[in-house]
Order: sequence, then C-alpha cells, then structure tokens
Amino acid sequence: MSKSVHPYAHRLVTVRDWKSRWFSIPKKFKENLRSDVLLREYLDEKLRTFYISLVEIERKGKTLRIIIRTSRPGMLIGKSGEGIEKLRQDLISFSRKNKLPITTEFKLEVLEVPVPDADAAIVAYSIAEGLEKRLPFRRVIKQTIEKTMMSRGVLGARISLSGRLGGAEIARGEDIKRGSIPLQTIRADVDFARERAHLPYGDLGIKVWIYKGEVFSKKQGA
Repeated sequence: MSKSVHPYAHRLVTVRDWKSRWFSIPKKFKENLRSDVLLREYLDEKLRTFYISLVEIERKGKTLRIIIRTSRPGMLIGKSGEGIEKLRQDLISFSRKNKLPITTEFKLEVLEVPVPDADAAIVAYSIAEGLEKRLPFRRVIKQTIEKTMMSRGVLGARISLSGRLGGAEIARGEDIKRGSIPLQTIRADVDFARERAHLPYGDLGIKVWIYKGEVFSKKQGA
C-alpha cells in the first residue's frame, strides 16, 4: 500500500483552510456538494488562461460567495468591470442549465496573488503553457524552478513531468529539485498543484511542490 498523502489535505486545519466553507442540513448536502464540484470544473476550464491559483466557495444562508485568486486580476475583471459581470452571468446561466441551487445573493470576488512565482498552481500552468508552445521541456522546468527559488519566502521547490517527453514513443518521468521539501512535517507550508499540458501526441502530467517554511502557532507563549 502506498504511503503517499496529498500535501494540501495532509495539512488541513493545521496550516490550510477548506476550499469550500459552508454547513448544510443532510437533505441539501448532496446538491451543494454537486454544485461546488461542477462550478469548480466549469471555472477551471473557462479561466484556464487567466493564471488562476485557487477558487473558494462560501455559503451562508441565502448568500453564495465565490472567491477567485489570480495573478492577473485586470484580465479577469476587464474594462470597467465588464469581464467579471459577464462571468457572473455565465455562472448563473450554467447553474440554471445544470439545475444547481441558485441563491438570491450571488457574490463574485477577484483577489490578486501577491507572489505568482511562489504559487504552485500558477507555476504549474506556466510550465504547461511553455510545453504547449513546444519549447524544450528541460529548459522550461529549469528556468521555472530557478525563477521560483528567487521568489520571496521560497525555501525549496520540486517539479515533476511525466508522459511522452519530447514526443518519445515510450512515456517516462523527469524530476528537478532545489532546496528542501519536508512532506512529512505537518507544520511545513508546502504548496502543491497538478496540471496537464495538452500536446498533439498526448497529455503531459505536471506536478509542482513549493516549500515556504514552517508555520507556528501565534498564541501567547507558543
């Protein structure tokens, strides 16, 4: 049996917070969970080129709040807020089409990621973008990890590629690592993300780990 764990789920409550934050009676739990999954899949596909880091969903009473964290908020918001309003209408139409619960108060917020090169999801997409432009995979991951290690607060990084690298007939894997990645330390702040690069000869899998130090309790006397 494998002993590997997901770096995000492994640190829930201690270091990480839930991506969906709401409580529901048992009868509505199923439809709320289905709504969250479908909304995330829709946003991940629609906003793939907008360098999205995280999509958070909050439900409170009749209020639904979706928070989108991105490194390029201007592209998403658009001129005079036209882009975010169009996205809001698209989400409402998508919810009606798929018979998802629509609340009376629907809020859509866009937050900027302060250090994009230290965010695993954004780094993974930038690698996928380079591979889809048919750049040499070794050059892409080497330049990316060097840029990540120069970012503020980053103590370690690891990038893993798998698939038909360089168009080879046989699939294989390629890893590159700098610094330390303490995956078994619960208080270690390890950001992790998966991504796929879509190429003519098949998809390439991308995994990114970024270590940003240890998180300690802020309580008095801790």
